[in-house]
Amino acid sequence: MFGPALRPLRAVGLIALLGLAACGTPTAADPGAAGPPRPGGTLRLGISSNPDCLDPQQIGTNAGLNVGRQLVDSLTDQDPTSGAITPWLAEKWDVSPDSTGFTFHLRQGATFADGTPVDAAAVKASFDGIKALGAKAQLGSGYLAAYKGSTVVDPSTVRIDFTAPSAQFLQASSTMSLGVLAPAAYAKSPEQRCQGDGLVGSGPFVFESFKSNQQIVLTKRKGYAWGSPLWRHQGAAYLDRVEFRIVPEPGVRTGSLGSGQLDAITDVQPVDEPQFAGNGFTEPVRANPGIVFNLQANVTRGVLTDAKVRQAVQKGVNRQEVTDTVLTKNYKPATSILGSATPLYTDLSASLAYDPDGAKKLLEDQDWTPGQDGIRVKNGQRLTAKVAFSAVFNQNQSVLELVQQQLRKIGFDLQIELHTTAETQALTLAGNYDFLWYNTTRSDPDILRQLFSTKSGNRSKLTPGDPLDAALDKQAATVDPVVRKPAVADAQRIILDQAYSIPVFELTQVWGLGPKAHDVDFEGSSRMRLFDAWVSG
Repeated sequence: MFGPALRPLRAVGLIALLGLAACGTPTAADPGAAGPPRPGGTLRLGISSNPDCLDPQQIGTNAGLNVGRQLVDSLTDQDPTSGAITPWLAEKWDVSPDSTGFTFHLRQGATFADGTPVDAAAVKASFDGIKALGAKAQLGSGYLAAYKGSTVVDPSTVRIDFTAPSAQFLQASSTMSLGVLAPAAYAKSPEQRCQGDGLVGSGPFVFESFKSNQQIVLTKRKGYAWGSPLWRHQGAAYLDRVEFRIVPEPGVRTGSLGSGQLDAITDVQPVDEPQFAGNGFTEPVRANPGIVFNLQANVTRGVLTDAKVRQAVQKGVNRQEVTDTVLTKNYKPATSILGSATPLYTDLSASLAYDPDGAKKLLEDQDWTPGQDGIRVKNGQRLTAKVAFSAVFNQNQSVLELVQQQLRKIGFDLQIELHTTAETQALTLAGNYDFLWYNTTRSDPDILRQLFSTKSGNRSKLTPGDPLDAALDKQAATVDPVVRKPAVADAQRIILDQAYSIPVFELTQVWGLGPKAHDVDFEGSSRMRLFDAWVSG
């Protein structure tokens, strides 16, 4: 029944992930200044976009995930500082030697908001339900790509099996995308759950209402007593009520916070950051783990088929100028394809040094000579490529315009093409792009396999058998960081050495908190955790 022999992990299942840069979890304010946390009250929270869906098993946007995190618990949790995977609904777990089988031993006493128990049968129903969503599970479908099925060993023990090594699953089990819903939730359609109907979790808050483009309301789950050991307190949440108010215009959000109409806001724009430095306001800040904002090259298109050209572009981008000019000190220049908050990240900043002279030499050695307008030509062909992007992050246009100016200095013409999110997704699926501008948040290095492997997303359109595949497969095969870390480091180096991607900067979450809001925290993927949040009078 168990397949390969299981290898027990340490004591309560703690996995120490090596190589994570320290990045503490900032908090809302100095607790000593506001007094001890107090229960009760309403947090009025301004968010930047309307979630199309509230079901954490389906959505992929921060706006929706920040809501969904409060409604569902997960099998495990992830320490945002160390990257370690720790208990939550599961007290401990075992992993098979080939990382295809994961057996979770559930804690006792946890229940869903409808009163039913969080038991092995419920976990199985939830994971089977996520798999059945297919592409509608925007993040979960990738985490469960090799999902074979779940087995109820006994009421408090569930085994989850995969058809291929899936070391990444342990971190995935800590996300809200694999958060556990009550079996009754699956009596509702995916569309109904998106609107909150039947969205029943075991989390510290419960869904009350959703008015599209206006407001989402959550209320405290009474009797909640099975929070993650990583949280600041145990028992029920402090807040009685959370109002997510949808305010797309950045200036209106910041003005509403400043005037006291809101207690906190997400997505503070760089131009607005100085307003919230002091005077009772605070700015929780955390860099996103995962793939940084980058120009990912389609190596089958035009001039980008030449590795020397791609390497010249790599050298021609001045990342420090981007963060200094367009962004703020809260944003970091990219030092790898992975952000520095990602477990097993490797600092490869030397490979990303600004070197315009080196870039010009690479191009000259390939017989690319400056034309009349400064753009290089070769055999009548201009040195040019297009970049497809959508303006999900407000500074994308400004960043790309500055990168465009930088690359003109080496004789490369970067043409910027703005698309809707839907159009960009269609181009991505079709492979109809030269460069693709994007970032992806994931607190596990397997995100590289999902987007670069020829067996998965393959956004660079590499040929099967590329050396990158071997490194990505190796890191996917074990949860042991001693083995996994070198493979992840090799994958990062290959991507930069071949310039399959041109990393530029790390996305950072910047929130604004008013004087009454406290302890609004980041979880391991830089999304919002409100269990310990409280408001003062």
